[in-house]
Amino acid sequence: MLKPHGGKLVNKIATEEEKKELTEKAKYLKKLTIADRYVSDCEMIANGGFSPLNGFLTKEDAEEVINNIHLKNGLLWSIPIVLPIPNEIHKDIKIGDEIALYDKHNRLTAIMVVEDKFNLDLDNYCKNVFKTNDENHPGVKVVKQAGNNFIGGEIIRLINRPIREGIDEKYYLDPAQVRENIKTKGWQKIVAFQTRNPIHRAHEYIIKVALEPMDGVMIHPLVGETKPDDIPADVRMKCYEVLIDNYFNKEKVHLSVLPASMHYAGPREAIHHLLMRKNYGATHMIIGRDHAGVGDYYGTYEAQEFVEQFTKELEIQPLKFEHSFYCTKCENMASSKTCPHPKEDHVHLSGTKVRAMLREGKRPPKEFSRPEVADILIQWARGS
Repeated sequence: MLKPHGGKLVNKIATEEEKKELTEKAKYLKKLTIADRYVSDCEMIANGGFSPLNGFLTKEDAEEVINNIHLKNGLLWSIPIVLPIPNEIHKDIKIGDEIALYDKHNRLTAIMVVEDKFNLDLDNYCKNVFKTNDENHPGVKVVKQAGNNFIGGEIIRLINRPIREGIDEKYYLDPAQVRENIKTKGWQKIVAFQTRNPIHRAHEYIIKVALEPMDGVMIHPLVGETKPDDIPADVRMKCYEVLIDNYFNKEKVHLSVLPASMHYAGPREAIHHLLMRKNYGATHMIIGRDHAGVGDYYGTYEAQEFVEQFTKELEIQPLKFEHSFYCTKCENMASSKTCPHPKEDHVHLSGTKVRAMLREGKRPPKEFSRPEVADILIQWARGS
């Protein structure tokens, strides 16, 4: 099994005894309420999913990531994990302060120490990370709307995890737990599959092809904050469950969730997803068509090309797949490498198409989704 990124899993999760002490201590600290995606970041820092990060980035590290895709210590990192705060609070916070971070439900999330206060060139940030400053891009919109006052510093301890809704707690496994699960199974070669869409026939085909030379597959859906028009995480999880129950060898599948948020940063986020799955114990990861993309901001296979230059630093190996489709002549899933028939015989699948059909009240056909998956999606779309 690969070592975590940086060599060691970070663990900032408070013990029960620490929770009591820190909850009392927080009453006397400055209070900062943070948005859901930053609560999620706190958990990913604390559980080791963002190893080697032990807190929100300082200016020097953030600018290195934005401009050079590395931390100041030279370690590969592609997405700036930064904490924006309101201007009026920014003025009152001093370097060296310990502050209590709360979620929107007024629950204490974590305590952090402020090591830096800073601003960033947001246009440069967006242009480098997202390749655009267009605020129609969901990642750019988040950055621009959050403002330009940041604090960085170590998360001392995560005290309460985010509130969970609709997904069984058994799927919220930290990197150390997933690694132990893999060790127990005796798997040496593990391929991870990243998804934020309901699983369709093209996904199933790619996963099964990738699994053939591996010991097991980690189906690892992202369940943090996504775009408003994405299908809810709990609905997606039902789709994964029913597909695995009916169409996979369950002895070769590990299903758990990634409680991180989407950035829609295309090539940059492909690196981010690879590093997180390395921390969770995967040795390989599927990088497909338009990985972590949105709209037409990135080329179809740009993420695959981008990650190639970082293979040695990544250590986890990207498995690149072309766009798969259902061929009406083959009566099966295929790709341009395996199917001899013309484009007119190909039914191309995508999460975007599935969402569009559901909005129109249409049932995804068998070429798109297994019937058990289509049942779940159409039931959700009808509000029943």
